[in-house]
Amino acid sequence: MISHKRSCEKSSDVCEKCFTTSGDMIVPKQTQTVFGQDDQLIERHQTDLGEKPYSCYKCGKSFNQPSNLKSHLRIHTGQKPFSCDQCGKSFAQSNNLISHQRTHTGEKPYICNECGKGFTQSQSLKSHLRIHTGEKPYGCDQCGKRFVTLGQLNLHLRIHTGEKPCSCDVCGKSFTQSTHLTTHKRTHTGEKPYHCSDCDKFTQSIHLTIHKRTHTGEKAYNCSDCNKRFVTSTKLIKHQRTHTGEKPYSCDQCGRRFTQVGYLTTHKQIHSGERPFLCSDCGKSFVRSAHLRVHQRTHTGEKPYSCSQCGKSYSDSRVLINHQKVHSVDLQSVEGSPTPDLGSEGSEHIVK
Repeated sequence: MISHKRSCEKSSDVCEKCFTTSGDMIVPKQTQTVFGQDDQLIERHQTDLGEKPYSCYKCGKSFNQPSNLKSHLRIHTGQKPFSCDQCGKSFAQSNNLISHQRTHTGEKPYICNECGKGFTQSQSLKSHLRIHTGEKPYGCDQCGKRFVTLGQLNLHLRIHTGEKPCSCDVCGKSFTQSTHLTTHKRTHTGEKPYHCSDCDKFTQSIHLTIHKRTHTGEKAYNCSDCNKRFVTSTKLIKHQRTHTGEKPYSCDQCGRRFTQVGYLTTHKQIHSGERPFLCSDCGKSFVRSAHLRVHQRTHTGEKPYSCSQCGKSYSDSRVLINHQKVHSVDLQSVEGSPTPDLGSEGSEHIVK
């Protein structure tokens, strides 16, 4: 029996002495008799042969270990037997509970050697490292766009299919991601569960994480071309397009291309004539929400942008930028020239 075990481990074929056929599924035969009580050796044998003899009766997915099949079945049954003793949240797998418990302890054992950022899961670190290497192993076969993780690709594919499987039970609005639905529901409940100890509350944890960097000054994402640093990876990606010239978003009506999807959305309103942002004071409408905010300051008198040199205030940040040029100009070089009138509120900058 021992000599058979050794020869079987070296074979590339399914051994008739170790396996039998039950219907269409190959299952282990007398595995404990052949291998004794060593479960790890049984699993290694099946892995070496590439066998996946344990099949899910719901979806047909196969596994090489019964424990993996058992965990998978919880996707279909909804069973979550592993519960956090601090907050009561339940999980389908014990390793997910262990990772979750680190949100309470603050433990982040997986550290990035490039930027020092810590993670609760090894897979999260592996995905994060691709930000530094630029690796995007998952490609969309419809538009060619590439992604860092398989999950990101699967979510992106819903843009092409139009699939929005996550629906709000209050208003019926549908979303491509469950996380977007969770965030949306807070517009109904008013819940803001993420609290900054310095100032404010947020509906999403990522917003809190990004916001905290305004206090710490942290800019973890570095451009390899010009060394400019950014608070978020999204801002870095958008910035890098200034070097590459990439404009991935195209208008289907006139062909004009844009670096950001938000610019394309705003541009399309030129064709549609849509002005969705309405002033509640005077009824004036705007193409962009930013233009509405600037306009509303004409009603409130708010001027949040102040010049650090002379203290003059403006309602529009762009007007402040123009004003600051006055201080940087060599006055002797423009002596005798009329001084431009920069005291207006810059209404010409707002799309009418």
